[in-house]
Amino acid sequence: MGVLGGVYTNIHRRTIRSPQNPLDRSTIVSIFPIDLDENKCTIEPPNYKVPRGSFDKPSLLVVGSASWWRELDDEQPLLEIPVSSIQVADSVVKDYCNGILMCDMDTRMPGLFFVPGEFDLNAIKTKYKMLLEAADRKQKEWFRALINLADVAWNRTQGNPLSVSDLQRMAAEEMNVKGKPWMANYSMEVTLSNCPACGTLVNTKYPMCSNCKAVINEEAFKALGLKFAQ
Repeated sequence: MGVLGGVYTNIHRRTIRSPQNPLDRSTIVSIFPIDLDENKCTIEPPNYKVPRGSFDKPSLLVVGSASWWRELDDEQPLLEIPVSSIQVADSVVKDYCNGILMCDMDTRMPGLFFVPGEFDLNAIKTKYKMLLEAADRKQKEWFRALINLADVAWNRTQGNPLSVSDLQRMAAEEMNVKGKPWMANYSMEVTLSNCPACGTLVNTKYPMCSNCKAVINEEAFKALGLKFAQ
């Protein structure tokens, strides 16, 4: 037992890692056009940053093994539990992708994967070309699903810009999709207000409320020649 800053500490309960295997390495590959910053607060080291990448120029992050500590009792040293580089890399990829919008972790997902071992870009593009192409295919399917969902949300909400996420707009840009009304810069012209009948937030440029079907823009309603059923 010792004293550190006026506080008693037990030197046997410090989380000091044992020597690591320098050959235990895995390489995370990203063709995902967003930087990843994953924090694993239960292991050491805890931070893993994967730069954005592309199919032509994937980004790489080589990770080593990690450790976490199990408490046995107050009088015993903490027990170090080693975590292999494969487990670390798998966690970085899956923890980000699991639960993300429209990702099924099979045919649709961000362009992220890992391979055991430490490799450079040339090795990834030659030895693991098939994995790279599979990641590109799955990412494009995921982008298409995001774009389709954005179309549905846009129509259901009568042009509410809040119904489309930045992730969906990014997907449309990556797929070079043009002409989508929800891709515009919504710091301009879109005016949202509450429907006077039901209070739902609506785009006042549309003729009717999507929730209660009340007419909210008479000029737009007349211009479309709409009539209520008798």
